[in-house]
Amino acid sequence: MKFRSPDIDRRTLFIGGGLGVGLVVALAAWPRVVGGGLRARDREAVLGPFLKVASSGRITLAVPQAETGQGIWTGLAQIVADELGARWEQMAVEPAPSSPLYANPLIDIPGLKPWTVRETRARLRVTAGSTSIRAFEAPLRTAAAMARVMLIAAAAEKWNVPAAECDTADGDVIHESKRLGFGALAGDAAGKRAPEVVTLRAAGTGKLAGQPLPRLDLPPKSDGSLRFAADIRLPGMVFASLRMAPPGGRLTGFANAPARRVPGVRDLVVTDRWLAAIGDTWTAAERALAIASPRFTGPGGADSPAIAAQLNRALDAGEAATAFERGDYASAVANTRPLVANYSIAPGQHFGLEPLCATARFTGDRLEVWAPSQASEFARAAAAAEAKLPLGQVVLYPMAVGSDSGRALEADAVPIAVSLARRVGRPVQLTIPASAGTNHDRLRPPLVARLAALPAPGGGTIAAWNARIVTSPGLEGALARLASTSTPVSDVSGAIPPYGIPAIRIDRIDAPPLTRTGYLRGGFPSLAGFVTESFIDEVARALGAEPLAFRIGMLGGNVRLAKAIMTACAIGQWDGGGSGSTMGIACASAFGSHIGLLAQAHIGPDQRIVVDRLVAAVDCGRVVNPDLVRQQIEGGLLSALQQATIPAPEILAAMPRSRPLRSLGLNRLAATPKIEVELIPSTDAPGGVSGLASTVLAASLANALAAGPGRRLRTLPFDLRSA
Repeated sequence: MKFRSPDIDRRTLFIGGGLGVGLVVALAAWPRVVGGGLRARDREAVLGPFLKVASSGRITLAVPQAETGQGIWTGLAQIVADELGARWEQMAVEPAPSSPLYANPLIDIPGLKPWTVRETRARLRVTAGSTSIRAFEAPLRTAAAMARVMLIAAAAEKWNVPAAECDTADGDVIHESKRLGFGALAGDAAGKRAPEVVTLRAAGTGKLAGQPLPRLDLPPKSDGSLRFAADIRLPGMVFASLRMAPPGGRLTGFANAPARRVPGVRDLVVTDRWLAAIGDTWTAAERALAIASPRFTGPGGADSPAIAAQLNRALDAGEAATAFERGDYASAVANTRPLVANYSIAPGQHFGLEPLCATARFTGDRLEVWAPSQASEFARAAAAAEAKLPLGQVVLYPMAVGSDSGRALEADAVPIAVSLARRVGRPVQLTIPASAGTNHDRLRPPLVARLAALPAPGGGTIAAWNARIVTSPGLEGALARLASTSTPVSDVSGAIPPYGIPAIRIDRIDAPPLTRTGYLRGGFPSLAGFVTESFIDEVARALGAEPLAFRIGMLGGNVRLAKAIMTACAIGQWDGGGSGSTMGIACASAFGSHIGLLAQAHIGPDQRIVVDRLVAAVDCGRVVNPDLVRQQIEGGLLSALQQATIPAPEILAAMPRSRPLRSLGLNRLAATPKIEVELIPSTDAPGGVSGLASTVLAASLANALAAGPGRRLRTLPFDLRSA
């Protein structure tokens, strides 16, 4: 397949690329009202809420999810192409309209304000929690099947043959030796009544499902033609940089006159909460702020030692709520002494390369906003609120997201960009520098946990298990904040071990808001995976049991997970993890998928953790595109490795201290471990994979180091000095 660049319309705001026609997203194509359906351009026909077919044969999918590098534009388009019977070269994508039809059915926000039903559902268009394929495989297959039936009906009418004798393949409707392309039939098909019930193709019978098709977004990302938020250019646009006060703080002073004398600076915009510089270039605006040296005060807040101390006090004396219970844990451990260990996880920082950025433009009584967003309808609502405009007068163009870390769930730059555009009376592109963005990062919540396990008589299994967990809401907290609902409790269901333990109790203690927290890739399951799989390994070693056999003995009810960990161990040539070994294992069921991981690691002469090899076996149900799955597992392992080995951010006055990326010790290519990913065939429903690898990486490393040097690391990120 050869990539051919599309013609660029002058109205096009950012261009993607793809195979054949590829990705073309133009201003005229964007819907402007909530509830509005797909809009056909010239020589296009709309076939349902997700699909348009052009007379040229191009098939455009309205994608409801944000592309954050996880390949979802490709995965969703591949689902449609397979069910429809299209050629891959025909597929293109564009962002879906603002409509409740595109809400993510796996995202739930308790207490969401009772707007109209349509607006409420539209707000739930969220890309997070490894939900995209799980949420949209069935709706998109149904939409493609409906379009297929309509195209077949149009062809059957032309040929005067029964529709039941026709099928689709390679972008054509086929009847015996007759063929008609989708493009030639689209206009007539659009006039057909959509069927209420359709029959889907049997899973695996299409030509494209399960194939390693090339990504739609890879060519434009490679040649620079895909536009990100910072690439937007509008007539008369100016550029802004920003400094913000700490949470609850205010601006108290700055060097006004010297900053205004910087060449290229147009204005300084001052509020109690932030100082912005407006310039002909962003460099000029940023230079002015550096000279202005703004001063802020705030109410103060906890720093890193205080946060750790408060969490540990809550662990010892906090009032716990039982989040999950199976069997009678209290009776099982009565008059016994279970094995006990404490674990702690520091707040986690986003390491994405894309800065916080948004562009805003007022045209009369309408507002347009361009921003990377994983929750575009909430970002749009925030823009409308700042502009004091009805939602229907605001258009938000959700750009491709330049970071896979999850920071774009909350588009913090949007309302400030809107405020600046209103004040200066012209389009403004706001880019918050990395240092200021880091100070206001919404960190992954910290966690402390006390785990207890009572071995069963004979020592081969566990009879009772308890996890007492102190943390604060991550993803659920971010969603509640976006929706302006009451603060939720932490969802700790991911801490339920996947093993057949008769008595389990999970106790939750919600920590006070010690620092600003939010969503980070992997979410709570990544935290739970570290403490659960590390402690399972501890218990096995305390009982003198071989770690793999110990796990398998309790996984009888989870055959898919047992197969995943056994496959990883077979490929990695598991040596039993005995004294002197450099191998550790971990496994987890999360996001509807299952993963087993073998890690080979040691401590180098410079007292740094060196990871030599990672072998993952993954059962994620029906695989849409194996290359996408492998990419997500590999990328997830490397992302989790950074979170496990880079020192935690220093918290000062409840804010993370800024650290340049170059100072963090990010792994370079030469230090990347050998990674092998085995996909286990399955006919089960697709599961999520974006956050899957993060559930097992840290535990497998901790278990490898416990076997080799014999140092059990219970604190994340790992600190060899405290082990």
